[in-house]
Amino acid sequence: MSQRSEGRVTKTGGREATKGVIPGRFALSVGNPDTPVPDGWSWTPLGTLARLETGHTPSRKHPEFWGGEIPWIGIKDVTPNYGRTLTETQEYATQLGIDNSSARVLPAGTVCLSRTASVGYVVVMGVPMATSQDFVNWVCSPELNHRYLKYVLMAERSSYLRFASGTTHQTIYLPEVKAFHILRPPIEVQRKIAAVLAACDELIDNNLRRIQILEEMAQAVYREWFVIFRFPGHEDIALVDSPLGPIPEGWSESTVGEAATNFDRLRKPLSKMQRAEMQGEYPYYGAAKVFDYVDDYIFDGEYLLVAEDGSVVTPEGYPVLQLACGKFWANNHTHILQGSLVSTHHLYLALSRVQIMGYVTGAAQPKITQGALNRVPLVVPPQLIRVGFDELIKPMFDLRQNLLEQNANLRATRDLLLPKLVSGEIDVSEMEIDTEWLAS
Repeated sequence: MSQRSEGRVTKTGGREATKGVIPGRFALSVGNPDTPVPDGWSWTPLGTLARLETGHTPSRKHPEFWGGEIPWIGIKDVTPNYGRTLTETQEYATQLGIDNSSARVLPAGTVCLSRTASVGYVVVMGVPMATSQDFVNWVCSPELNHRYLKYVLMAERSSYLRFASGTTHQTIYLPEVKAFHILRPPIEVQRKIAAVLAACDELIDNNLRRIQILEEMAQAVYREWFVIFRFPGHEDIALVDSPLGPIPEGWSESTVGEAATNFDRLRKPLSKMQRAEMQGEYPYYGAAKVFDYVDDYIFDGEYLLVAEDGSVVTPEGYPVLQLACGKFWANNHTHILQGSLVSTHHLYLALSRVQIMGYVTGAAQPKITQGALNRVPLVVPPQLIRVGFDELIKPMFDLRQNLLEQNANLRATRDLLLPKLVSGEIDVSEMEIDTEWLAS
């Protein structure tokens, strides 16, 4: 099967594939590891099954290259969306920007792997998109199911540092990528494996959509009570002037520092190798959102986490927030807050509405210090209003937490099955598995 078959011509250029062999753990290897395989399976050069493409960044010196209609995937798009299908991105390029760069618009179903900066994040294009140079991308032929490829790449997350090199930033270089071999079962087995794992992911996505609806409901209640001031009994309470603008009489202006406890950040970040090797029970939170599960924890309860740097500001100008319940581990790039004058849920909803840019320092590395975060203003209502609000929104957050726990169990199930399926340890070839729903 020629690497120059129709639709599979590699577009990367550069050095040829490495001649060495670096085995992965389950179903991916640099070079042919020549290990035993299940009947009907084979170690196959990935480049003969999918067209390899790299990305590029249109020049930032030309504003006309940006703000168009072509989704452009960067690292910040994939870190919170590991394993998911993307239909939107934080930045969009124009056709002029694509035409004047080495970026290429690739079709829906293209599988993307981050190979530098943050190595090992896998996503799938849900619509035609381009990517930055931080990615290698595969456009699959009919002989390789793109979902199966996605799951193989996910199963090998802990192998990428074996494939990578570099002192400042670990990078999987193109000679190694070009030498990738994949453990390939027959196409129908690929579809069955993908269907089993995708069923877990579909349930996870459904729960995430429900969580989003719950968040929107809670935000709507917060806006009604604390922005428009249409809380129960508001008709009988006058608005009075305050440094924060008109507020109901009997309410007070405060700050996050007065209304919450900001705990010291007691742990250093885990290294990428440690994160890749950890397969524990408790969530680990860093500069963006949950990274992984670890065997140790430091907090036990309900807290609000605010990213200190890195991805501290979303495109809407909000801080990156995460509610953490139960036992968890957090590194020193994360502020850990717990409500005192107001509940932690109340604090979460309040900070979700704050335009945080005025409190962020640093151009190259945006950062919000503990002192700056503590100065963020907050309107505090009387206790009766606080209690009534918490009683109204608590069931929403309880259901939200239940859905998050369901998702943690679903991910654990998927991650347990994942290596066993893509390595052939679990044989699905004779199982009756519906694959029609994955046809698109």
